[in-house]
Amino acid sequence: MPDLSLERAAKSAGYARVCGIDEAGRGPWAGPVVAAAVCLDAVLNDDKLIGSLNDSKKLSAKRREALFDTLQARADVGVGVTSAQEIDELNILKATFVAMGRALNDLATPPDFALVDGNRPPPLPCAHDVVVKGDSRSASIAAASIIAKVTRDRLMAELALTCPGYGWERNAGYGTAEHAAALDRLGVTEHHRRSFRPIRERLSDSA
Repeated sequence: MPDLSLERAAKSAGYARVCGIDEAGRGPWAGPVVAAAVCLDAVLNDDKLIGSLNDSKKLSAKRREALFDTLQARADVGVGVTSAQEIDELNILKATFVAMGRALNDLATPPDFALVDGNRPPPLPCAHDVVVKGDSRSASIAAASIIAKVTRDRLMAELALTCPGYGWERNAGYGTAEHAAALDRLGVTEHHRRSFRPIRERLSDSA
């Protein structure tokens, strides 16, 4: 389970304000990539809340939603989004880094240090370190993973209302059989990532 060991180590090194950063949506064929930055300073003494945090993929949807609401109310939360068009222009890695920078800038108070999930350091305006499988190690990153996933799932459910038939309210834009069949039946939308091979190939076939 994630804990505050990495946060405490950063604070011991002289960084007063530490946040965790994670993203959701690097792999889907459609929709934005969403990053979140979370600083848990206001809830560090809430052992029940800290002990409830985990990699968002290991939590039920109901539990994620409840923790999302609690974190939004009690922690400092920032969110950054890059669109499908930006992903096509930049590539998915650079677009993810842009979303992380936007999430950091969206915090109410800038952090001194960021713990970032992954193995590639993004260009951020504060000191930071990458943490492989960080959402299973750092409570701050786990919190960010919850915020990012719930935010993105809600965005995809909204897009599903404007582009019905692709099942985005269920598959969140990932390349499921349902999504693939809908693409063959309905075609490519403005929310699809045209630089991703399954979409690029369908566009090429229809040209």
